[in-house]
Amino acid sequence: MKVLIIEDEHKIANAIKKGLEQESFSVDVAFDGELGFDLASSEDYDAIVLDLMLPKLNGLELCRRLRQEENVHTPILMLTAKGQLEDRVNGLNAGADDYLAKPFAFTELLARIRALSRRPKQLLNDVLVCRNLTCNTRDFEVRRAGKKINLSKKEFALLEYFLRYQGKVLTKNQIINAVWNYDSDILPNTVEVYVGYLRNKIDRPFKNKEPLIQTVRGFGYKMG
Repeated sequence: MKVLIIEDEHKIANAIKKGLEQESFSVDVAFDGELGFDLASSEDYDAIVLDLMLPKLNGLELCRRLRQEENVHTPILMLTAKGQLEDRVNGLNAGADDYLAKPFAFTELLARIRALSRRPKQLLNDVLVCRNLTCNTRDFEVRRAGKKINLSKKEFALLEYFLRYQGKVLTKNQIINAVWNYDSDILPNTVEVYVGYLRNKIDRPFKNKEPLIQTVRGFGYKMG
């Protein structure tokens, strides 16, 4: 999953980023509303964590513009130090999907992000399946033909992306945007390397099984 955090308090933003990355999320961070708006309107995210009080562009206006001007429907969790009823109502009326007041427990934040990410896309299940391969995105467990497969965090994120869009041809640029942070210096060859790593673990050890990852010459890759 790919999440955008828009939070001007660096300590809080970095703590959330670190926690989500430990859960194998891909995370981008914006420390002001203008940058947050630019990222949210130009990149694809599974969820946005949005602070209410932001420099340059406040969270309420940012949320309204995403919904009304840019037609962005990414689930938004509004995060703020304010907990009054009026603030919650204003946030929800601006287009936010949920509201969490500071201070908060990271476990609750994580649970709310996962719940929000399931709302717009019914495909966002905890267990993803492609023929005899299963991927549990909550427990980070991958098995093929009953055999457990150990993946690195980036390999797992790549596999999850393939599984959520199985049957569709995915270009290298689409993969980079979905699996790596927007400011990562990633080249198309890096995608080839990680696809190779993944094949070495989920395809090549199962010589009697049909390969799951297919190369579509001149376009990209497809799973299933």
